[in-house]
Amino acid sequence: MRAHGFNTDADAIIRALREDLNFEPRGKSVLLLGAGGAGRVAALKLAQEGIGELYLINRTSSKAEQLAAEPKGVRVHVGYPKNEVDLVLNATSLGLKPGDPLPFDPESFSLSRAEAAYDMIYRPAETPFLRAASEAGCRTANGLGMLLYQGAKALELWSGKTAPITIMREALMQNIYGPST
Repeated sequence: MRAHGFNTDADAIIRALREDLNFEPRGKSVLLLGAGGAGRVAALKLAQEGIGELYLINRTSSKAEQLAAEPKGVRVHVGYPKNEVDLVLNATSLGLKPGDPLPFDPESFSLSRAEAAYDMIYRPAETPFLRAASEAGCRTANGLGMLLYQGAKALELWSGKTAPITIMREALMQNIYGPST
């Protein structure tokens, strides 16, 4: 018997971006914050989806430079963009704990130069990054959609049946954010 592994993160992030932010990646510019596992998956999937430009920021620039060599068919830059971007995507853990700093340097990049912002973090529902993005006029979404679509894809792989997205979303909302009032 041979085992097969699946990564549900890549499809989940793209589906969440499309559904939660009405973001279609083809030809767009993205500032990706974080070059760890989640950032790598996002960078490679965004490149596969045909983004035009990818800007990478990471706490350690050598890790961003390593990741920059991987995506094919897209212009990749290590550092902040000089122009506007279509999306800023936070793939760091900054925002999980109260008092965490922003996952980017506001002196080097203003969120007012972005159309949309997505934070892979879903708890808290509004991180300091998303609050700053909203205040700057960005469309925003948190990582709940990504979590939902990761689980839905896993359920479909395991069961061979279509996942009940609406029921799953309601259960996630209630279990993560509490009963709606």
